[in-house]
Amino acid sequence: MMFNMFKASHDGRDKVKSGALLLDVRTPEEFREGHVDGAKNIPVQDLARRLGELGPKSQHIVLYCRSGGRSAAAAQLLKSQGYQVTDIGAMSNW
Repeated sequence: MMFNMFKASHDGRDKVKSGALLLDVRTPEEFREGHVDGAKNIPVQDLARRLGELGPKSQHIVLYCRSGGRSAAAAQLLKSQGYQVTDIGAMSNW
């Protein structure tokens, strides 16, 4: 499992360098306490109603949260809506 998260993290960094949207799905409070530079914050509970803020579905999205649970839920939602997603799980995997 650790190898897979390392790979996802590496793939996520590469995708962001190539123009992917980096999306933090934690709460605004958690985001203010610290986040990855360049990340956009849309809490997972708000994501379904804020899809319009993500840009075109052709733009890849890299997700993270605190421990991986919320980013996994966000990834499932986004994939069901046709988005291309890489979930790196916990922010510490960045």
